[in-house]
Amino acid sequence: MGRRTWPAGEPPREKLVRFGARQLSDAELLAVLLGTGAAGLDAVALSHQLLARSGGLRDLLAADRTTCLRLRGLGPARWCRLQAALELARRHYEQALRARPLLDAPRHTAAYLVAQLRDRPYEVFCCLHLDSRHRLIAFDELFRGTIDGASVHPREVVRQALARNAAAVILAHNHPSGVAEASQADELITRRLRDALALMDIRVLDHLIVGDGTCLSFAERGLL
Repeated sequence: MGRRTWPAGEPPREKLVRFGARQLSDAELLAVLLGTGAAGLDAVALSHQLLARSGGLRDLLAADRTTCLRLRGLGPARWCRLQAALELARRHYEQALRARPLLDAPRHTAAYLVAQLRDRPYEVFCCLHLDSRHRLIAFDELFRGTIDGASVHPREVVRQALARNAAAVILAHNHPSGVAEASQADELITRRLRDALALMDIRVLDHLIVGDGTCLSFAERGLL
């Protein structure tokens, strides 16, 4: 990538090396990832345009492939780069979870779930399967629903927990509305799952609801 692809002033890559990634704007970080600009636009100008037309960084990364490919300067290869960067961030959080018992790292757990679920346009019910020391065995998506709900079947939750040889679980689902509050239906299914899993000596440690960047904990609310 030649200097001609950057605007006047310090190129974002050099700025990143000198000051660290946190000192770069969203557009500068995106420009580093894209590498070059498009016809008539340098990399930073292209990044500013992509962010403006998509509604910001979060909306750009959450957009589906068809929507992204309508944006000037963002072809299939660059869309793949964005998706790869997003997945790397998710896996980074997952490795942090695996490094210690989940109950010792509630912030890591919340950050991981927010990264996984916040921008889903439909409701997803998931389960974090844990061993006897409350370390992560696996994160499984069990059910998908519409924009306002997902059907959860206790039999399938129990079956998957047994298949994972889990000693405990943390349940999780998202609210596409962005409001992380428990409904009566959420409380009812949590009690049903807790009781069904208890028959197999599998503890439900928590149920987390992911909203717009926040998590509600059933355990902290005294709802378990």
